[in-house]
Amino acid sequence: MKPSVTGLVLTYNGGRLLEKCLASLSFCDKVLVVDSFSTDDTVAIATAAGATVLQRAWEGPGPQFQFAFSQIDTEWVVSLDQDEICTPALRERILTAFAEQETVASPAGQDAAASQARQGTQPPLAGYYVHRRNWYFDRFMQHSGWYPDALLRVFRPALMQVQVSGAHYSFHPAGTTQTLAADILHYPYESFAQHLDKINSYAQQGADDLRRKGRKGGVLRGIGHGAVRFAKLYFFQRGVLDGRAGFINAAHGAFYAFLKYVRVEEGSWGKPYDHQ
Repeated sequence: MKPSVTGLVLTYNGGRLLEKCLASLSFCDKVLVVDSFSTDDTVAIATAAGATVLQRAWEGPGPQFQFAFSQIDTEWVVSLDQDEICTPALRERILTAFAEQETVASPAGQDAAASQARQGTQPPLAGYYVHRRNWYFDRFMQHSGWYPDALLRVFRPALMQVQVSGAHYSFHPAGTTQTLAADILHYPYESFAQHLDKINSYAQQGADDLRRKGRKGGVLRGIGHGAVRFAKLYFFQRGVLDGRAGFINAAHGAFYAFLKYVRVEEGSWGKPYDHQ
């Protein structure tokens, strides 16, 4: 008997690609959408797709995933972002891997797996890494550090922890992992304007994180880190081979690094506005 699996998507105003995202998870036994009170048609799209929709105010990816995991009673999870699509090739790899699993899916199975991890004994397979192809500007990036972009997206939630760094999250397994050599498709941006909005948000979160850690910022540090990031993306990670998209991505990466470090020292911006 193949293990049972829930497709999981966290959403906020994700109407752009959500229908395709959820359709790509149709092979799952259940699909759960945890929405952060979207103001667009996200909830309507998810409901029409047959997903179970729960709403919870956003407190960050860690708390949101922990809440989602508490609602899941299947042995396995396939987790996608709202702007990602599981390819047919990856779907077949997942189904083949599940067909080989001997564990019968049940909440008790999750508890047993978690117990094994706590006792220090050899846990069962915790999950599978997959590859992600990222579309940027006019192509899927093959270099620039964007591919194969291995991510742990198929896993037993009982053996998974969520770690957050700034604006980004990652899953960390309490057990062994394998790799399924097939892709998720990722369409993170729909325009230059949206990319710059995200850069602005990520840079502010990064600056706040550096400030909390007591790290120094400033213009010279911003220039230095920006130059290093451009060189890393464009030359060392061969973004030059991604053509115009590679150059634009490296330039935006440099701008992000500059903004993050220059914002550590926020300045007064004229406050309290009583200068003579």
